Amino acid sequence: MISSNLLRNAIILIAACALSASATAEKRIKTKVIISPTYASRPDAMVLANDIATQHALDPAWVRRTLGQAHRLPVVERLITPAPAGTPKNWALYRSRFIDPVRTRAGVAFWQAQRDTLARAQATYGVPAEIIVGIIGVETIYGQQMGSFKVLDALATLAFDFPAAHPRATQRSQFFAGELGQFLKLTYQGGIDPTSLRGSYAGAMGMPQFMPSSWVKFAVDFDGDGRIDLFNSPADVIGSVANYFKTFGWQSGMPTHYKVSFNPEKRDLEALLLPDILPTFSVASFSAKGAVLDAAGQTHTGPLALVELQNGDQAPSYVAGTENFYVITRYNWSSYYAMSVIDLGQAVKEGMGMGLAKPMPFTRNNSATD
Repeated sequence: MISSNLLRNAIILIAACALSASATAEKRIKTKVIISPTYASRPDAMVLANDIATQHALDPAWVRRTLGQAHRLPVVERLITPAPAGTPKNWALYRSRFIDPVRTRAGVAFWQAQRDTLARAQATYGVPAEIIVGIIGVETIYGQQMGSFKVLDALATLAFDFPAAHPRATQRSQFFAGELGQFLKLTYQGGIDPTSLRGSYAGAMGMPQFMPSSWVKFAVDFDGDGRIDLFNSPADVIGSVANYFKTFGWQSGMPTHYKVSFNPEKRDLEALLLPDILPTFSVASFSAKGAVLDAAGQTHTGPLALVELQNGDQAPSYVAGTENFYVITRYNWSSYYAMSVIDLGQAVKEGMGMGLAKPMPFTRNNSATD
């Protein structure tokens, strides 16, 4: 947990960043988002407002007034809706969205500019620089796309109008109601107008796209200036991402995955995929079910999981995921996401070694492609 002073400073910095988004970002939102009526007349919103005020010791009138200003955003409902059942996944296509020359060069520039901080984070938390760089690159292209949705509107929409067609609609709605409460607490303690803050369509904020609860739990003041700023301080972002992974059990020195093939005479794919991506199998039990590890994998001492990456109409790809692979999926519960983070980080690392692109000025803006 962070102190109230750090919370206040964090919110001040968020607000400063959001207010500087300029009229350009505002125009983009107005052309992109259909604004619906506010939640002021919704009884369920006012009930939650009272509950949030009680839970977080906030002024009930302030919470009701603030939540009453939130707008329902139909575009957010569409964006959060999963693809129809039966839609084939395509790892190659998914990967191509994140591993390309533009993002890789931006990663090299970021690593060049933050070399010492990345090394310090790796020494402090045990998380390799390429994993940290991979996360920030996949999330926001190193701060270039941090989101232009009003966080209050996005969180309110997902708390009260989460698409009913989603298979876990009730649970997800409850999750976002909790995030809405955390967000209101942060802004209240910082004395900041909650309607001024912008992020992703899911309410994530800053270069690492932390949800409000993650900001409170995992964000750290890694530049030592007495405040936490995940919008403008690369050091705080780097330290916070590393702390996130360390908190979820990252093990220093452990690979994220190994190459795997199959013995057709022993292969029991159904049993190997049953635990999903949760590492469950010992090397011996993995091998007994027909999975053939590479030389490095055969020396692994912890549990493994068979990770399947579908390739549309083509044969799937497989890797043997370790506990560190599973940790990456705690940031985003997707094996495709985790592999993209790993591959982007590796591409940037190789780019550093090759001298890929000369040093570039590190710039960012608050526009979004949400």
